Amino acid sequence: MIELTRLNGKPLSLNAIYIETVEAFPDTTITLTTGRKFIVKESPQEVRKKVTDFYRNIQVLSNPHLRGDEDEE
Repeated sequence: MIELTRLNGKPLSLNAIYIETVEAFPDTTITLTTGRKFIVKESPQEVRKKVTDFYRNIQVLSNPHLRGDEDEE
């Protein structure tokens, strides 16, 4: 889960696995794979960093093949 802030200032915990898109309209709008949308105070860059940190924390990004790194020989 990542911690975000709704426009009204209330905290929001969102499961990053279900995030499909993050866009600025100009407010940051997050669309989930279910089609549900959330508008948050954080910038798209902040959301992307939180998502990346989340994936690193659950060790999805610890696998070099999933990160897109070249094989070292």
